[in-house]
Formats: sequence, structure tokens, C-alpha cells
Amino acid sequence: MAILIVLLILLFIHIHGGGHHKEGRGITATSRCDLSQGNWVADESYPLYNTSQCPFILKQFDCIRNGRPDKNYVKYRWQPKNCNLPRFNGEDLLRRLRGKSILFVGDSLSLNQWQSLTCMLHTAVPRANYTSLRTGSLSTFTFPMYDVKVKLSRNAFLVDIASESIGRVLKLDSIEDGKNWKGNDILIFDSWHWWLHIGRKQPWDFIREGNHTYKDMDRLVAYEKGLKTWARWVEDNVNPNKTRVFFQGVSPDHLSGEKWGEAKARFCEGQMVPMSETKYSHPAETVLQKVLGKMSKHVNLLNITALSQMRKDGHPSVYGFGGRRSMDCSHWCLPGVPDTWNLLLYAVLIQK
Repeated sequence: MAILIVLLILLFIHIHGGGHHKEGRGITATSRCDLSQGNWVADESYPLYNTSQCPFILKQFDCIRNGRPDKNYVKYRWQPKNCNLPRFNGEDLLRRLRGKSILFVGDSLSLNQWQSLTCMLHTAVPRANYTSLRTGSLSTFTFPMYDVKVKLSRNAFLVDIASESIGRVLKLDSIEDGKNWKGNDILIFDSWHWWLHIGRKQPWDFIREGNHTYKDMDRLVAYEKGLKTWARWVEDNVNPNKTRVFFQGVSPDHLSGEKWGEAKARFCEGQMVPMSETKYSHPAETVLQKVLGKMSKHVNLLNITALSQMRKDGHPSVYGFGGRRSMDCSHWCLPGVPDTWNLLLYAVLIQK
């Protein structure tokens, strides 16, 4: 009888898991498993890596090396409400991807996620050689032992910007760069932040749709038109049997304390703990979901908006590239929030 009781206890532990770390080997079976809904919980086993292990991490994301004094922001793990994220296994992912290539296409938030993933993979196989090469707007990080390439194409709008006699034209119905996206096994797109830029940061002078040229347009309307052009490109050019398509989702900024109920907050500087919940609905995320919902080909949405919205503490603020001369409440410190975006990616990739 005693032996039977011990066996039953061991079986219970095996099924339900032990310890405080709730990342499992796979997604817990549940009909209500939404990885994007949950909370940030303190976990002493975090972070997943240290930037000292990844000399290729850019200075603008390396907040600790830039002098950020508080360290608790690297100690939070995303815990979904009704299921568990799988424990990240970089070597397992490289084996699954053998002979394949991943291409991130987007702005500096794609760069943020690309840098996170390359570091997560490198620290998983630290003795494996790697090469990192940039040619123009394309960066390629290669693991020769596994014949895996993790690439980044810098393209903030996805649609084209052309230099013409009248100036720089944002062409909402044209994607010439799409030819460079073909031939990859996994595509991960991102676009939003640059659609809002005005003044000297705005990289175009006119907007064109069809035969109509505009000096400006409601930016959310322009974003939707650009996304619809991107969606048509996916419909016309992607074979889902050969290529998996993801969209990063909309990464929120924390420039205004009013968005998280702290009206007197000066940007994101000095924020040291996550929010316990968020009720803010990002208008760009609504547009993105609307466009994806009308597509006939499946695109995996990495639904990062709400979980990232809770992390007002996760930005470089004055510990980014420009130091105290520049406030960065848009990008994310590494290690940090983009590591969780890659855990969501990993969870989808290992699903059968």
C-alpha cells in the first residue's frame, strides 16, 4: 500500500509539474489556451541569457551595460492564464529548423526581436560557430552546424518608398521588395511605428494610391491600405505548404502615463514594475486583426500587444543609445520583453 501511495504521488507531480517555474515541455492541453492572456510573475530563474554572452547585441538595447541601476525588470516571466508556455530549447529549435531560413521583415522592433532570438539560440549552443553579416538592409545570422539562417530585412512600411521628381513617395499599393522575401521558410512581418512619424523623422513627402497623390492622409487609414497590399502579396506569393507566415503584432510604446493610469508619469523613465492588467485597446492592433481576419491564407498573429502594454518598465528610457540626451520608450531592453515574443513564436513552431 505504501508503495502504491508513493507511485500515485509521483504520477501527480509528473502530470501537474513541480517547482515554481511553470514553463512546460509543450502547451498545456486546454480548449481555452490563449497564450496572449495572462500576467507577469517574478521568476528568479530569469533572465534567459545575459548580454555578455552575446557580443553582437546592439548598445541601444543593452540597458544594463548602459548603466540602468535596477535589475528586477529582467526577472519577470509571462504566465498565461489557462496554459503554460513551453520551456525554450534553442538546440531543439535549431534541429527542427535544420536547412531552413527565418526572415524578419520590419522596422527596429523587428530588429529588437531578431537580436533577442539570435542571442537565445547562441546561448543555447555556445560552442557552435556562427557568422553575422550585413549587406545593405539585410542582416544574416547563420549557424553553419545546423544550416540555419536567421535574417532581418529592414523595411518599416512593407510597401514601397520611391524617389521621384516630386520627392519621396510612399506607394500604398506597391511592394517591389517582396521579391526578396521569397524562398524563406518562415516569414515574420512587423510594421506600425514609422507610420506615425512627422516632420524630419517622416521618410516620405507624398502618399500615392493608384493614380492619386496626397500630401498626407489619416495615418491609421494609410496603415490599413498598406496592410491590405501586403495581405494581397501573401495571398499571391506564399505557398503555405512551404512557408509559414507570422505577423509580430503591434508593439506598444509608453510615452504617456495617462495610458496606464499614471498621468504625472514622465514618459517611461523610472518605471520599475509591470502593470497587473491593461484595458487599453491599441487602434493599430484592431486594424491589423481586421486585415488578417479577411485573408484566405492563414497568418499566425503573435499577439504581443496586451502583454507588452503591461511592461512600462521594460524600455531603455535614458539607458539606450542616446543616453540622457534621448528618451526611448518604444524599443525594449534585452534581455527583456522581446524574449517572450520569441517564446510565443517557439510555442507555435513546435506545435504538431
